[in-house]
Amino acid sequence: MEERRLTCIGCPMGCPLVVTMDGGDVVSVTGNTCKRGEIYGRKEVTNPTRIVTSTVRVSGGSIDMVSVKTKEDIPKGKIFDCVKALKTVEVAAPVHIGDVIMKDVAGTGVDVVATKNVE
Repeated sequence: MEERRLTCIGCPMGCPLVVTMDGGDVVSVTGNTCKRGEIYGRKEVTNPTRIVTSTVRVSGGSIDMVSVKTKEDIPKGKIFDCVKALKTVEVAAPVHIGDVIMKDVAGTGVDVVATKNVE
């Protein structure tokens, strides 16, 4: 049996988790004080994902950049592909919160949306 020690990021508590695995199967998750901890621990050792935040260039706007994020979490292994794809993007003002800046970023099926208004 293998044990993995993690710090949960499912809520502000930051519980120290111990995930016990048998091969690729999760046997148990301990140390969590809420259900989100167990869900996070299982997901983190089998299929880790993250929300990606970044910026993209804006042309003709009141500022030169707009903050963006993935609408959902993406596989951890696709983060650098996502950031690389966003480096090539430039959008025209105006930009509004929630506008889709890039569809299906890095082949993940997840869109990138604006998190700030730029007039």
